[in-house]
Amino acid sequence: MTLKIILEKGVDSYYVTHCPSLKSCWTQGKTQEEALTNIREAIELYMETELENFVEDENHKIYELSL
Repeated sequence: MTLKIILEKGVDSYYVTHCPSLKSCWTQGKTQEEALTNIREAIELYMETELENFVEDENHKIYELSL
C-alpha cells in the first residue's frame, strides 16, 4: 500500500508529519528521518486498531487488499 504523507518543519524545530487520508494520524520527530519513522509506526498502529474490535461472522468478513 502506498500512502501520501506531509512532512513540514514545525515552529519548535521539530518535523511534523501526517497522513491526510487517515484521519488524526499525526506525529513528529527531531529530524526528518525520525519523523518518517514515527509516521510509519503511527500508520501501522492506526491500521491495526481499525480491526481490533471487529468480530468476523457469517455477515462480516475480513479481507486483505493490496494496492
